[in-house]
Amino acid sequence: MKSFDKFSLLYQEAQKLKRSISTNRILVLMLIFPFFASNWSCAAKRNIEAKKIIYQDNKVIPENILDEARIALSFYPELEDVEIEFKYKKGIKKSFMQAQPKIVDLFKGKKERSYYVLMSSKFLIQDEEFSIDEVPSEVLIGWLGHELGHIMDYVDKSATELLKFGTGYITSENFVSKAERKADTYAINRGMGNYIFATKDFILNHSNLPDSYKRRKARLYLSPAEILAMVNSLEDDDLEEIEEEES
Repeated sequence: MKSFDKFSLLYQEAQKLKRSISTNRILVLMLIFPFFASNWSCAAKRNIEAKKIIYQDNKVIPENILDEARIALSFYPELEDVEIEFKYKKGIKKSFMQAQPKIVDLFKGKKERSYYVLMSSKFLIQDEEFSIDEVPSEVLIGWLGHELGHIMDYVDKSATELLKFGTGYITSENFVSKAERKADTYAINRGMGNYIFATKDFILNHSNLPDSYKRRKARLYLSPAEILAMVNSLEDDDLEEIEEEES
C-alpha cells in the first residue's frame, strides 16, 4: 500500500564575508557546522553529475530532482527570495541530506544569506553502507520539505544564534529533537503533512535501515500519529474559519 493511501485511511479514522574574520574563527565555524550532517533526510540514488537548473532566479537544482524540489518549494513562499543551492556531495556521513548556511555568507545580513541543501546517494550506519536506488517521489518531496523547514528556522537567526544552534545540536540530544520536530512542524503547517507522513512511514516501515537507527529517528522526530494529529488540528481550524466566513 502506498504511503499516500495509508495516510488517507488513517486520516479518515483519526556584504561579502567580513575581511576582519580571523582564520581561527573560520575554523570554529567548520567545527560547529557538521551538526547539520545529523539531519535525517534522504534522496534517491541519482547521478551526482546531473545537469543543474536555475529556478526562481536564485535556486540551483539538479535536473533529476527538479520536479520534487519545485513541489516542496511551492509550500514555502517565504523562501522565494532566499538563495538555495541543492547540491550532490560525496562523503556525507550519517545522512542522505543536510541543510546549512553557506559559510561565506554567514556574517552577511539575514536577507543576503544563502543556503545549501546537500545530498548524497549513499548512507553509512554502523560501518554498513546503504544506498537507495528508488525512493517514491512523495517520500523525496517530504525529505526536501523537512530540509526547507530547517532553512525556515535559520533565516531569522543571527550568525551568533546559528553558532549557538550548532553547539546545541552537537551537544544535546534534547536540542536535536526540538530542532527536528520544529523542521517537521514548519512543513506540516504549510500543508505538507501527507508528504512528511510518507517520509516517516518509509523510514520506519519500508527501508532496510537497522532497528537501532529507526528507534533513534522515532525518538527524535515527530511520529506518524503526531503528524496525523497535527494535520487533523489544522483541518479543524480551517473548517472553523470557513464556517465563520459563511456565517
